[in-house]
Amino acid sequence: MTLKPNNLSSEPMSVVLVHGAFVDASGWRKVYEMLSRDGYEVLVVQNSAVTFGQDVERTKGIIAEAAHPVVLVGHSYGGAVITEAGTDEKVRGLVYLAAFVPDTGESVFDLASQEVPGAEKAPLLPPKDGFIKIDPRKFVDAFSADIDPAEAKFMADAQRPWGLEAVQGNITSAAWKSKPSFYLLATQDRMIPAQAQAAMAERAGAMVVEVSSSHAVMLSQPEEVAALIRTAAKQNQSN
Repeated sequence: MTLKPNNLSSEPMSVVLVHGAFVDASGWRKVYEMLSRDGYEVLVVQNSAVTFGQDVERTKGIIAEAAHPVVLVGHSYGGAVITEAGTDEKVRGLVYLAAFVPDTGESVFDLASQEVPGAEKAPLLPPKDGFIKIDPRKFVDAFSADIDPAEAKFMADAQRPWGLEAVQGNITSAAWKSKPSFYLLATQDRMIPAQAQAAMAERAGAMVVEVSSSHAVMLSQPEEVAALIRTAAKQNQSN
């Protein structure tokens, strides 16, 4: 008889996945399938990317639906969402994937506006009608250079606009100040420079794992993503 890793003399855990800007929740499929095979309950948030408050509430709603204590996972802008939503008492740990990690009073806009010596700015187009997008001609190189080219081009053409009210939403309480945090640092990221990722992870006191990946780390390195989530889950189980 083979026991699933999630059930080895410990309480079961749920995993809640929160995607970032310009994409939707379908990017989690590989990670979802890996963790589901391990025996975790895996729940996926579909962000609106319109307002920060709406995305936090959506995430809190999914946390409430979880059957077990939660490991909360956020990619990119999703890192801000889990920082706010992760104060929920059901959340045991936070996993940041090439993500923004704001402090209380900060927004993603504040962090993204900081200069990083030697790093290029993300190729964002000027805001239009209250939303921003990545220049489609530069999307692949900046966001998803190391995945299947056809999939990367589709992502560029199908990108979801990101609401300025989501970008500028301020954190009222930073969960990483009271919850264990883990950070997967994408060294080839051209949306959030590796130096910025490292600084945010250090400030949060997160356990850091580096991986050679573009910003689309859940697509290019799903095994590494799943492995870090498993680590977070196992370290936050009650035996």
